[in-house]
Amino acid sequence: MSAAAPTPSTPETGDLLYSDVEEDLRASVRALVEKQAPWDVVLARTDTEEPVDTDLWKRLTQEIGVAGLAVPEERGGAGASWREVAVVAEELGRAVAPVPFLGTVVATALLLGTGEDELLAAVAAGERTAAVAVGATRGPGRPVPVTVERQGGGDLLQGTVTAVIDAVTADVLLVPVSGTEIAVVEAGVDGGGDGVTRTTAESLDMTRRLTDVTFDGAPARIVAGADVEHALRIGAAVLASEQLGLAERCLADTVAYLRERHQFGRALASYQALKHRLADLWVAITQARATARYAARCAADGSPDLPVAAAVAAAHGSEVALLAAEDSLQLHGGIGFTWEHPAHLFLKRARAEALLLGSADHHRAVLAELVDLPA
Repeated sequence: MSAAAPTPSTPETGDLLYSDVEEDLRASVRALVEKQAPWDVVLARTDTEEPVDTDLWKRLTQEIGVAGLAVPEERGGAGASWREVAVVAEELGRAVAPVPFLGTVVATALLLGTGEDELLAAVAAGERTAAVAVGATRGPGRPVPVTVERQGGGDLLQGTVTAVIDAVTADVLLVPVSGTEIAVVEAGVDGGGDGVTRTTAESLDMTRRLTDVTFDGAPARIVAGADVEHALRIGAAVLASEQLGLAERCLADTVAYLRERHQFGRALASYQALKHRLADLWVAITQARATARYAARCAADGSPDLPVAAAVAAAHGSEVALLAAEDSLQLHGGIGFTWEHPAHLFLKRARAEALLLGSADHHRAVLAELVDLPA
């Protein structure tokens, strides 16, 4: 009698379901955001000179502690994990909230690898706001555009970084100067520090302004031990959760509208063609949730599978969010194309996010290299 063939082993994915703690965190964030930043308030803010809701960010960081979730307690944080951070990202994506959360996530991931405990604790507490000076479209593996000049024993930065995420209100800029070193620059809260010039860049997403940052002899403090590529992967994984929240909101709003809107004496939701279209979108969102949750789990556990998980989640999540936003705009009919309806806010955020921290094509190329597939 021949021996039975061995059963192929399957990778351990862990528990991807939301815990009670995560659901409680979601409820707290959603209640605060819905009260202080409903979509009409967000839309009105886009016409002002203060695109970032600093008051909402202050409450999120000081009342809920969203900036310190992934920071250990002994380093001034809440001692949670990147899973909880991903849940917050879902809720902020659902509301297209104009707060510097994504930039803070990348900055925190970068600081965790260094000995900058004082700065890390200040960022975790919401006392300071940090942003990483890399281009918005830069994914892992892209070059660094800033150089360091040593004059009189000090380090000075030269160069320009375009389209930086969440730099508009950051008082500290973390500038990668190599794969393992960053320069800490005091940027000032009034728009620019010594040798630092910030200029608002054109951005499709009016709820997340990008900034061109020029360093012209800016004094800096060089810090070793940073892992820039790891921080960008963490950012890509969390961004996938933000895109998930946006897609879920678009689907929910569209279903609600189609149930209420009637044509030819029937609710639009009763038409079979629309049911099929929304069912396909629901399946795509379910897949995006699985990839985003796995990426968050890998980030939380320090799994060696994080590079693959982040690339998959980023590539799939950006396309699903864009599909959900486009379908929402179209299926809302004429009202969906008006300024007074939130559909355009979600579409612009989804379109802009499709390029943030690397496009879907970039992440697929990274994934192909990671799994030894030809380019």
